[in-house]
Formats: sequence, C-alpha cells, structure tokens
Amino acid sequence: MKPKKISNIQVYVDGAARGNPGPAAAGVVVCDSAGKTVKTLSVALGHATNNVAEYMALVLGLQEALLLGAKEVSLFTDSELMAKQWSGEYKIKDDHLRRLHRLAAHLAPAFKRLKVSHVPRERNTLADKEANRALDAHLLF
Repeated sequence: MKPKKISNIQVYVDGAARGNPGPAAAGVVVCDSAGKTVKTLSVALGHATNNVAEYMALVLGLQEALLLGAKEVSLFTDSELMAKQWSGEYKIKDDHLRRLHRLAAHLAPAFKRLKVSHVPRERNTLADKEANRALDAHLLF
C-alpha cells in the first residue's frame, strides 16, 4: 500500500553511538503539519561515531520525506554540529561526514523548501527514543 502524500512535514532526527565510536543507530520521527506522528524509523547502523549516526539520521529523514511526497520539510536535530555544517557556518573536515553531507545535499533539491534547525535535546526526545530502540534491539543479538 502506498503511503499517504503529505506536502508539509516536520522531521525529527537523532543519531546515537555507545562508545563513540561503537554500536550506532539512527532514529527518525515524521510529523504532519499539525504535529501528529505519521511515521517512525529505528535503524541500527553497526559500528560508527555519534556524528556519523546523526548524519545517517538526516539522510534517512530526507529519504522518508521524499517517499511521503513532501514538498516543504522542517527538519529538527539536536546536533548543533550537523545543523551548523548544513548551514555552512562550520566546515566539514571529516571525510565520512562530508560524503554523508553530499548525499543529503543531493536529496535537498527534491523539496520546494527544506530548513534544518538545531533544537535542544528536550525537543527531540522521540527521535532519541527511536535511535535508542534500534541500539537496544541490536545489542540483544
């Protein structure tokens, strides 16, 4: 069944790594314009740094927005580093992050409007919960 198209969405993303580097995961929560959760994702990433996990969450969030047919995306992250790298305020020195940034930037033109904003951790608890859900499930095996 095809997902319902939503033109204006909010996407909350978070990455987590236990050990940094260590077991890592990404969490994504997609909400409609009224703030109602329409999709959640929890993805174990294997061994990675927290910053790589944050960028993977960004890419996964943008891919999900694309699948949902979103035209306007407000993306929220508690990673100040990633938000400032996205805006160009900070340079991206790490090769892994540069490649993931390029991948996300490749997806960006699909949207009429894309805004990436830093939010305090307290406003990103659902995405954090999704990332930790994937980590916990992955660590059971």
